[in-house]
Amino acid sequence: MRQLSLVTIFIFTFSSFANAQLAQRVASYDIQVHLDTEKEQTTANQVLTWTNPSSDVITELQFHLYYNAFKNNQSTFFKEIGGAKEWLSEERLDDCAWGWMEVQEITDEAGNSLKNKMSYIHPDDDNADDQTVLKVELEQPISPNQTATFNINWTAKIPRLTIRTGQNLDYYFMAQWFPKVGVYEPKGMRGATEGRWNCHQYHRNTEYYADFGVYKVSIDVPQNYVVGASGHVINETKNDDRKIVTYYVEDVIDFTWTAYPNFVEVNTQWKEVKIRLLHHPDRACVVDRYLTATKNALEYLDKHVGEYPYPTLTVVDPPYHGIRSSAMEYPTIVTGAGLTCFPEGIRTTESITTHEIVHQYFMQMIATNEQEEAWMDEGFTSYYEGRIVDHYYGNILEENWTGFKASNADWRRMRFFLGENPKAAISAMPGWFFKHGAYRNKVYSKPALMLRTLEGLLGQEKMDSLMKRFFETWKFKHPSGQDFFDVANAFYQEETEQKYGKNLNWLFDQLIFGTNMSDFAIHEIKNSDIEQPLGFFDDLYDCDKPIPSKGDSLEAKVILYRLGEIQQPCKIRIEFDNGEEIIEEWNGQERTYDFTYIGSRKIVCAEIDPFDENPFDENSINNSFQKNAGNKGILKTIITWMTWLQQNMQAVTLVS
Repeated sequence: MRQLSLVTIFIFTFSSFANAQLAQRVASYDIQVHLDTEKEQTTANQVLTWTNPSSDVITELQFHLYYNAFKNNQSTFFKEIGGAKEWLSEERLDDCAWGWMEVQEITDEAGNSLKNKMSYIHPDDDNADDQTVLKVELEQPISPNQTATFNINWTAKIPRLTIRTGQNLDYYFMAQWFPKVGVYEPKGMRGATEGRWNCHQYHRNTEYYADFGVYKVSIDVPQNYVVGASGHVINETKNDDRKIVTYYVEDVIDFTWTAYPNFVEVNTQWKEVKIRLLHHPDRACVVDRYLTATKNALEYLDKHVGEYPYPTLTVVDPPYHGIRSSAMEYPTIVTGAGLTCFPEGIRTTESITTHEIVHQYFMQMIATNEQEEAWMDEGFTSYYEGRIVDHYYGNILEENWTGFKASNADWRRMRFFLGENPKAAISAMPGWFFKHGAYRNKVYSKPALMLRTLEGLLGQEKMDSLMKRFFETWKFKHPSGQDFFDVANAFYQEETEQKYGKNLNWLFDQLIFGTNMSDFAIHEIKNSDIEQPLGFFDDLYDCDKPIPSKGDSLEAKVILYRLGEIQQPCKIRIEFDNGEEIIEEWNGQERTYDFTYIGSRKIVCAEIDPFDENPFDENSINNSFQKNAGNKGILKTIITWMTWLQQNMQAVTLVS
């Protein structure tokens, strides 16, 4: 057994030559892992250095053993996906493509064995077969702010590449691959009324939550394998047919690595950040697209959110047989999904790459609880994905063969409204509470649309200021949704005229905690002569009769309806027959409302949400009304769709 103090000495020594400490380092790891490609197993010695972040005396530790989710079809993970056959093919089941993780020994710094004090717990359900959370009772309690070290020996059977992690053929993607300590939340943190362990089981719809720390990981692999990982290489040694590559990274919440003998490595740089791309040899066609998208994302986030503080960023383009590890994010390493060399007009590669890099901010630095509040990391990331991709590329789908163009923001809106049941659930609930396909719609698309709505209310300049304040306030911490709401409300009260009320809770209550839908409509435009006084008034024998109108006594009116349940401000653009155009604003609370103008002008056109600031309005067809316009707009839409359908049916006929 290694001396436990060595990891502490190493971290202190190395950190003194590195960047200034960015986070409170609660959980740090020194791991030596050996990859056995024949047995498809890893064995490791792991030293955990853990600091009690609370004023409580800690008598137990809780660990995530994520690989045990793939141990059998009785785990909570497989029960939630409907059984093994819903995820694993018959061939993979016959091949026994399961995985597991076993802790063989854990000792404290005094040398006490804690093996007999280990037990599996299931804090989220009553599934006694689930072994994804391990409780370890301590011989020596950990006092407030005290640091303790533990030596852990463990072995894992690597599952066939399934969800985010595992192996297939000669490709390995190792995510959530080691026993990872849960988060102890002190009183007051994320609404905790008293100190508590936050260490959930592994669920189908949830990702991860962990404390910041320092990682030093030595990876022992066959010599012909190319390794990529979080952080940067500090040492590499070779011995016979194997090599050991040691990586180091500070102030992160996780560590992930990959190994594949056929990776092609491409290196470039953005400012002081070294960018490393690992791709399959057959996909050189996507190299420039990956690198450009990576630099664009870093540039935009640096300007509009905050600084990227790490010296490295690795982008992995998995081979075809590794596709189940694609489109994921981990500290300083992400996976894209090049898939194939799409035409330039289809920017899937750019969108996915951008999305995962944004996660370096909203997941990695803003370390929200992805299990309990998935809407924060995925929603914020989807919002910035849309902004970045639309800024640099305009559209993720150009017209070419389809005849259509669609921005990333349009695509996100479409995904929300095409969901089978947009009212199925609220966004603000733990990931494993979502059922029947509601998860992605409510944690990706809807929160992103909420942020677009907020941007429409504040304007982009103030929205940027708000998000910078939130980032600077909560980076390298664990904010909750309420923490974001508090920052947003404080900013709104300090930096705006508060024309939408005293705070923004009405917005968050409806769009994050509610399921109602939005639909505003232009019902009618009326241009009427104002009648002069007619009939008997002061003189019973002298009747006031009509006089010819001079054209300056018109009543021009546009009538609005709120057909949906959501109440929110919206702008209306009104055009008059003299060429004049004005923008009005309605609070959107009444069921019906009108704007009326007296004079010589006639209203010829009116449009709700002319600047596309309300992406929740589900029926945009009723948002505009042109006097005496007939149905030209609808006919144009129908003709466009029919032309597209005809062209594609002809193409199918030609190749059949």
